[in-house]
Amino acid sequence: MAGLILHAPTGEISLTASTAKTCLTIKAPANHRVKLLGLEVFFKGTSATDTPVKIEMSRITTDGSGGVTTLTPAPNDENAGETPLSTVKSAYTTEPTTYGVNLKTWEVHPQTGLIVYFPLGQEVIIKGGNILGLRLTSSQAETVSIDPVFEE
Repeated sequence: MAGLILHAPTGEISLTASTAKTCLTIKAPANHRVKLLGLEVFFKGTSATDTPVKIEMSRITTDGSGGVTTLTPAPNDENAGETPLSTVKSAYTTEPTTYGVNLKTWEVHPQTGLIVYFPLGQEVIIKGGNILGLRLTSSQAETVSIDPVFEE
């Protein structure tokens, strides 16, 4: 990791009621670790009676095969000369087939959002060539946007 701080906003993603959807994955480049510094997840819910959305952050061992949007990570420092090497995808229509270890689970009301920045030394590390994903499940149709902040 060379201190290249990146973000890759997903834009708006539609969630279908009672259907788990992988909304974001970050794949570390081969032989390079990536450090997830934080996440910002926001919903556009308008009903106070909607149930919370489950957000699962997990390691993925087999990626989905198609129907995804590939995002271009952007450096926080516009003068950074390095080229981002991570692969970031969003809005899967073909789900990853194998989820590994679940690292975190949050329940968030869809009229709000979640801002998490991990404490120094406790950031989530993605080993070279491995994938970290966010899977969301909502009891009702919702719209979400996610902005991960990570370091290569």
